[in-house]
Amino acid sequence: MTALEKAAGDVVFKFEPFVLHVLCQELQDAQLLHSVAVDSGFRNSGITVGRGGKITMAVRSTHCLEVPLSHKGRLMVSEEYIEFLVHVANQKMEENI
Repeated sequence: MTALEKAAGDVVFKFEPFVLHVLCQELQDAQLLHSVAVDSGFRNSGITVGRGGKITMAVRSTHCLEVPLSHKGRLMVSEEYIEFLVHVANQKMEENI
């Protein structure tokens, strides 16, 4: 809270979701992994094929959080709300694990 109160600009509380990149030999392998990932709840997963034919399957969680806390140095939320955000982010981290 001390650092947040001293901030002069905009401050955002951000929690990034889990991401796992898997290099696959065949497109069928990537498609199978994609199906398993989506069926397991990783709805933001996807397949990319690079210029050289490199096939990458990205398993992505939907557990993200991005909340503005201050604007131009002015705190926009209460300390209680920040404590709540930390609790929610910690829950999301547990779900990632």
